[in-house]
Amino acid sequence: MTTKVEHIAANIGISEENKQAVADNLNKLLANEFVLYTKTRKYHWNVEGLAFNSLHALFEDQYNELADIIDNVAERVRKLGHYAIGSLKQFLDYADLLEADGQETPAHAMLVDLQNDHETLARIIRNELIPIADKYKDLGTNDFLTGVLEKHETIAWKLRSTAADK
Repeated sequence: MTTKVEHIAANIGISEENKQAVADNLNKLLANEFVLYTKTRKYHWNVEGLAFNSLHALFEDQYNELADIIDNVAERVRKLGHYAIGSLKQFLDYADLLEADGQETPAHAMLVDLQNDHETLARIIRNELIPIADKYKDLGTNDFLTGVLEKHETIAWKLRSTAADK
């Protein structure tokens, strides 16, 4: 016997239209975070050279932090009463960031590539903060995204500082 589950809307003081707009924004961020997570894991697996140990550990710390961000972004979508995307096709369709193509990437290029991606996400998030608070009246998501922005800025700084040591 199949039972139809009734969808119960989240009654959190934000209009359905605004919750949908914010959920769409968050799903796009989720896609970008997943692409960046996957790229960071790839670089973790394939880094070579004299800095192998330190970069291998750095990338592992970063993909673990990205895994937490991914989970929190998806859960934020659910808190708004919407569904998080979750297929690889959806992630690639929604994302602005590009996958890392090819097998061999020099360690320095890995650092710069990841730095650029984290800075791109920082800019994307920063551009959405005011509309999410003012236009969509979602201060909770605005606060949440401020924390995510700070994490990307910190990771970008660490990558930039590490890449400076050629």
